[in-house]
Amino acid sequence: MRKSILLCCWLLTPVALLAFHYGPGQLWTARDDAARHIAQAAQMELSENWAGAMAAYGEALTKLPAADQAERWKVRIAHAKARMHSGELVEAIGDLDGLLTEMQKNSASATLIENVRAELGTAEYYAAWLMRLEGASTEEWTVEVENARQQFRLLAEEKLKTSPAAAKGYQENLEATIRLARMDMSELQAMPLPKFCQGCKNVSQKCRSQCESKAKKPAEKQSKDARGAGTGKRPGGGS
Repeated sequence: MRKSILLCCWLLTPVALLAFHYGPGQLWTARDDAARHIAQAAQMELSENWAGAMAAYGEALTKLPAADQAERWKVRIAHAKARMHSGELVEAIGDLDGLLTEMQKNSASATLIENVRAELGTAEYYAAWLMRLEGASTEEWTVEVENARQQFRLLAEEKLKTSPAAAKGYQENLEATIRLARMDMSELQAMPLPKFCQGCKNVSQKCRSQCESKAKKPAEKQSKDARGAGTGKRPGGGS
C-alpha cells in the first residue's frame, strides 16, 4: 500500500508542477519580470536617461498582472514623470489627468492620489511657463496656471491636516504658481528653465489639440445618448 501511495505521488508530481507553472507560477514570473524592469528604470533615472526609463516602465506595465492595481498605478505615475522629463510634457499631463480620474473612481489610497496630483500640478505649472514663452494667449496659458493652482491648493489643504511640514512645500508651489501668472514677461524670460523643459517643443499647440480633443468628447457622448432617448436613456448622462 505504501509503495502504491508513493508511486501515485511520484506520478502526480509533474501534474502539480504544471498546474503551478500555469497558475500562481505565471503570476510570480510576471511580477519578477516587472520588478526587473522597474529596477532598470530606477537606474536610468539616476543617470537622467529618461527616455530609457520611460521605455523600461512601459515594459514593466506589460508584465504586471491587472490584479496588481496599486502597483500598476505607481508604475504609471513613474512612467508619466519619465515622459515629462523626456520632453513630452503635454503628453504626460494627459496621462496623469486620466490616471487621477481613474484612481479617484477606484478609491486609490490618499498617498497615491497625492503623488499623482503633485506630478500633475508640476507638469501644468511648467506647461504654463513654456506657453507664455511661446507667445500663447493669456486665455490659453491661464488654463494651465489655474489647473496647477488647484492641484497645489488641494494638496496644501489636505496635507495641513496631517503634516504641516509637508504642507509648507505645497504652499510654496502654490505661491510660485500665483507669481507665474502675475509675472512680467521680461522677468519670466530672465528666469532659467529647468533642464527637462529645454527639450519641450510646441507646448502651446499640443495643449490646444488636447483641449479640442476633450471638448469633442462630451459632444460625441451627448450625440450617442440622444439616439437612445426614445428607449428611456437620459441624454447627456454622466460618464
